[in-house]
Amino acid sequence: MISFQKPKAEQFFQTTVIQQFAVNAEESQLMFSSNMNGAFNIWGMDLPHTFPYPLTFINQNCHGIHYAENSDFAVVSFDENGDENSQLYAMPPEGGQLVPLRTEEGERHFFGSLSEDGKRLYYTTTRDNATFLNTYCYDLENDTEKKLIEGSGGATYFAARSPEEQTIAFIRHFANTYVLGYLLKGGKEVQLTPDNGEQHTVSDMAFTGEKDMYLLTNYGEDFTYLAHFDVENEQFTKVINAPEGEFSSLHFDKDRKKLYLSASLGVEDLLYVYSLEGKTLDNMETPVDVIEQITIGKSGAVYLMGRRAVEPFNIFKLADGAGDWERLTSFKVPGIAEESLVDPDVIRYPSYDGLEIEALYFKAKPEVENGYLIHWPHGGPQASERKMFRALFQLLLNRGYSIIAPNFRGSTGYGLSFMKMVEGDWGYGPRLDNVKAIDYMIEQGYADKDKILLMGGSYGGYMALLLHGRHADYYKAVVDIFGVSNLFSFVESVPEHWKPVMKQWVGDPETDKAKFTEDTPITYLDSMTKPMLVIQGANDPRVVKAESDQIVEALKEKGAAVEYIVLEDEGHGFSKKENEINVYKSVLAFFEKYTKN
Repeated sequence: MISFQKPKAEQFFQTTVIQQFAVNAEESQLMFSSNMNGAFNIWGMDLPHTFPYPLTFINQNCHGIHYAENSDFAVVSFDENGDENSQLYAMPPEGGQLVPLRTEEGERHFFGSLSEDGKRLYYTTTRDNATFLNTYCYDLENDTEKKLIEGSGGATYFAARSPEEQTIAFIRHFANTYVLGYLLKGGKEVQLTPDNGEQHTVSDMAFTGEKDMYLLTNYGEDFTYLAHFDVENEQFTKVINAPEGEFSSLHFDKDRKKLYLSASLGVEDLLYVYSLEGKTLDNMETPVDVIEQITIGKSGAVYLMGRRAVEPFNIFKLADGAGDWERLTSFKVPGIAEESLVDPDVIRYPSYDGLEIEALYFKAKPEVENGYLIHWPHGGPQASERKMFRALFQLLLNRGYSIIAPNFRGSTGYGLSFMKMVEGDWGYGPRLDNVKAIDYMIEQGYADKDKILLMGGSYGGYMALLLHGRHADYYKAVVDIFGVSNLFSFVESVPEHWKPVMKQWVGDPETDKAKFTEDTPITYLDSMTKPMLVIQGANDPRVVKAESDQIVEALKEKGAAVEYIVLEDEGHGFSKKENEINVYKSVLAFFEKYTKN
């Protein structure tokens, strides 16, 4: 009788990630950025055929793909080894050659828009204004450019242009919960939402004509809704709320006068279509739980990229915006049946102050369950854990580990007021929400208090360090993946265009010195008594290497059990499959080392 061994770790990490995609005007070619060859490159598919072929060999993170209207070329952007300094290039549809458009070492270039004739490129850059950013219009034919917007007050980004390019929309990012939208109209700035002195956000916008635009905002409310702005008369009007959750993205179908709206409902996404003529909002079924990107073709087809907890990134097409979704990619976990993977349960529990917290509970299947629970605080912190595929999760579940992932206060998808709860309070309320998650799991019999592990990345890494320092008795071993170890050094080391938000987001290191000290993980070195694995990308611009260096060095001086992995060619994540495999195999080995009875 033939028997097969338990899947190796490599099988889980040979899953494919899709970063971006774009469809040309004729809908005859689709480009997407994927790590199919072990690093990120752009691939193409000649529709309706879906066999992919390589277009670039740059082996770097892709930050965007945008076709010119005539499909003669696409504007693509790449960084270098995770440094996030995206550079803009032109690429022919057959791939190969990359022609520099806006490139400069050490600077970031954010794609904005291409004119319909493909002759003008709108983009935002750190060049000459690293803190607040500038927006330019670059003439591709004459190799000249004009500065349109001088950033001020907060990081200022291009958002949209009117069809005839007479009006430009942009945003100023003062904080993640304070983002205002503006028009540059006839040389003057016009704010899109009435100024009532209250913080709110404008999160997406689209011109539906030269005199009309729609936007997503939570102005005056807790949840983001659809609004209209009359460009000519400068009038703002609320249109409609999402029936469930809050709207998160906006996409315009010009020929059919429709708006496609994704909505966040805690741990999953929904999709709606709004008729501009009939003023009706209809729900649309999708084949995914989390929507990553939507593109509307000229034919009216909807192209959607998304994932589920048991299925990695895939791209789908809905012809004419109706009928059944057609799968354009079929990426799965190689050699592993979907029924062997784990879909999470959604649980809710009261925190220390009665606030209800939603969490995802991934329970290992009975035939492999080893009795251990991994506590995963998500990154962000103004983000959320969702029903999305994580290869690391499915590997650990396959090895018998269950996982609890709480959406503590500050998480997105639960309204503006909930999201603001983490601002200026990185280490008290969110920390206790996480502690209560473990208490709840123990009380409900889902966890053994002697068999709990801790792991997180980015803000989740910060929280892992802080929980280790303040609540070490809960945990058997700890993994920190590029986490903040010292709030004082963190606020000084972030990218320049992040710095204006730090006072509201984290606090002021001088006036809030006592709070910073209390919420800084390195304050609690003496209490970090459990074995620790620390992982860091050398090129990380968000949480710089010094954050991990200082905690590792301090722990080693005290003789603590700490292992340290530094990836010289990575930033705030993994762009090379080999690195991802090696790191997560190390995580598995680390946990197995400390969970053997």
